[in-house]
Amino acid sequence: MDDLASFLRTRRSRVDPAAVGIPTDRRRRVEGLRREEVAHLSGVSVDYYVRLEQGRATQPSDQVLDALARVLGLDETERGHLRRLACQRRRPTKAPGGRVRPELLRLLGLVVGAPAMIMDHRLNVLAGNHLAELLYGRPLPGPAPGLNTARHIFLEEAERGLYGDWENCTLDVVGHLRLAAGQYPDDPKLASLIGELAMGSERFRRLWARADVRARTHGRKAYQHPLVGLLEMHQENFTLPDESGMELVVLSAAPGSPAEDGLRLLAGLGADSSAAHAAVNAQAHE
Repeated sequence: MDDLASFLRTRRSRVDPAAVGIPTDRRRRVEGLRREEVAHLSGVSVDYYVRLEQGRATQPSDQVLDALARVLGLDETERGHLRRLACQRRRPTKAPGGRVRPELLRLLGLVVGAPAMIMDHRLNVLAGNHLAELLYGRPLPGPAPGLNTARHIFLEEAERGLYGDWENCTLDVVGHLRLAAGQYPDDPKLASLIGELAMGSERFRRLWARADVRARTHGRKAYQHPLVGLLEMHQENFTLPDESGMELVVLSAAPGSPAEDGLRLLAGLGADSSAAHAAVNAQAHE
């Protein structure tokens, strides 16, 4: 799904030659650095670097990877991704399963006043609290196949308006899936999802070709909810232990903010709806 060769090529094309001390003129037609320039700056032979980009060289040393990361100007997330890609042939990684422990479900239920979800590395929502269900307007995880936020963002056109910053959300999703593909290169379900997104979305295809990676940690998240309007919240991603590949995602609103009022209103609407359904069911069984 992802490979060292393509990642090196895309990173090389983004380096400004002037930033690494290479003079340029109008006759230069290469975007970014040339292969021989990367090799020279990294201290490796041109032949070896060419073989890396052609996928013919395997198991580069840590020293070579560090040198390449420095020359290509990789950040910490990209450095980790580079190492995982280089180690794929050494240590195949089995994709984790999707079973949520009962203790995690109990913990999820204790989160009140904020939408919270448990997600896997494929961006499947495995469980969600009541506010998360109200935010997305559906039970979580719901009937098969359930909610996958990548499909939701790229393929469900009717749902696109839910995301207050849709374009940035698409960058986050593709960046995360790139990281997941590097970590779990032999995951057939992940490969199938990526193929489905590529077939169904031109934007996904364009972003995937860029080979950008993004770590999901924290940041602003905006939703344009059809019932309560704009909800500007802060998202925190907590990686769960035991290498499950799962994350606890919590969306919180600042105290006294319009988003806090909106979440309170949304919870109230949900409570009213639940009470109405309970009354109807009670009458039906009298």
